[in-house]
Amino acid sequence: MQRVKIENMNKIFLIALCFLFAGPISAQQLDSIKSFDAPAARQAVAVSDNFLFAIDNVTIEQYDKATGQKLKTWKDDSGQLKHLNSGLVWNNKLYCAHSNFPEIPMASSIEVFDPATLEPIESYSLGIDIGSATWIDRYEGHWYIAFAHYSSGSGQEPGKDNRWSQLVKFTDDWQRVGAWIFSKELLERFSGMSNSGGYITDEGDMIITGHDHKELYHLRFPKMGYTLQWVDTWPAPFEGQGIAVDPEDKAIIYGISRSQKKIVKGKLRDVR
Repeated sequence: MQRVKIENMNKIFLIALCFLFAGPISAQQLDSIKSFDAPAARQAVAVSDNFLFAIDNVTIEQYDKATGQKLKTWKDDSGQLKHLNSGLVWNNKLYCAHSNFPEIPMASSIEVFDPATLEPIESYSLGIDIGSATWIDRYEGHWYIAFAHYSSGSGQEPGKDNRWSQLVKFTDDWQRVGAWIFSKELLERFSGMSNSGGYITDEGDMIITGHDHKELYHLRFPKMGYTLQWVDTWPAPFEGQGIAVDPEDKAIIYGISRSQKKIVKGKLRDVR
């Protein structure tokens, strides 16, 4: 009996050491359950009740969500768009973050499309100064948009690096009313790049991606201060870029493999 107690105490001690020195144990993992070819899957994927949308710089493809069959393609031939990024379907409209990446100074806009026809219907210019808009979401009556900065390569603004990246809260008429930055540890994990995709959960947390790593980062708004809390890291079957959560099943998250030009459907699984 005494030996069992000692063994149990040893196990508890080892678990405690894991928390102290290895950081939080990943609570969830995203497993790939389906994928299909999508030539425009180079920047992001968006999702509605019936459709999936593959997003490239100036192209959007519409797919049947159940079968993966391509239904429509829209491409900007006007030269006015440069770098479409993550998309959000809200109130029967497809909102896409857009920037002039890799041009500087950085400029951004929100481009809005009809999800049924893919025709552009609205545009909101955010101008320069904040960064390159990478993803957009809607939460409790406000817009949230992530703006990226980079530490090297094309698109880096002189005198700035990825520490200037931020998540900004806007009103319906695009007035800035709040903003948060990313932790130093997470910025280092981005490897000189920035936050490429994400969404806000029903509980008010964030699930975001970097640019290249096959990981999802679980973040939380701070109770005080201005730095988003990095809570956890979840393995994922796709590398960074724009992601989307299924409105009908919040355990289903879509991403893209830009190297293979595929849309990847993943399902969260508890691994604790």
